[in-house]
Amino acid sequence: MFVIKLLSKLIKVLRSNESPAQLAWGFVLGMIIGLTPFWNLHNLLVFFLITIFNVNIAMATLSFAVFTLFAYLLDPLFHNLGYALLVNIESLRPLWIFTSTTPVLAWANLNNTVVLGSLVVSLVLLLPMFFFTKWWVRLYRDKVDVHVQKFKIVQLIKGSKLFGLYQKISQLGE
Repeated sequence: MFVIKLLSKLIKVLRSNESPAQLAWGFVLGMIIGLTPFWNLHNLLVFFLITIFNVNIAMATLSFAVFTLFAYLLDPLFHNLGYALLVNIESLRPLWIFTSTTPVLAWANLNNTVVLGSLVVSLVLLLPMFFFTKWWVRLYRDKVDVHVQKFKIVQLIKGSKLFGLYQKISQLGE
């Protein structure tokens, strides 16, 4: 049931009137929160960006949920990358000392290998994922949505009285 609800929300978001860029920014900001350990200073900054800029919050939430699942699988990779950056590259040592001894920057927890590795990976993926998501949203709207609407299951759901009631209730909240 959860997967069906998630797919339903995704299709609804993709069919919304929001621009592909708004959806893509929501996706990549949610990706950062999902890939990195949750309780860190940089995620507070990302939440701030989500709230002040006109990005799609539903897409950010969906992306957060999806990338959180991947993050647990990728933690060993994040640890290895963070360890390499913290220990093996001597030229970065003054930067790490500065970030761990500066009062506010110390809260960023960049001396943690998983935090550092996951943050670097998510920042490296930010622009490629933004442009890919923007392209994918356009592709979906132009070519795929027409075919999705023809699926029997979609027609059955849209034709049910329960769906009509759900739509009326959801429009009251908007």
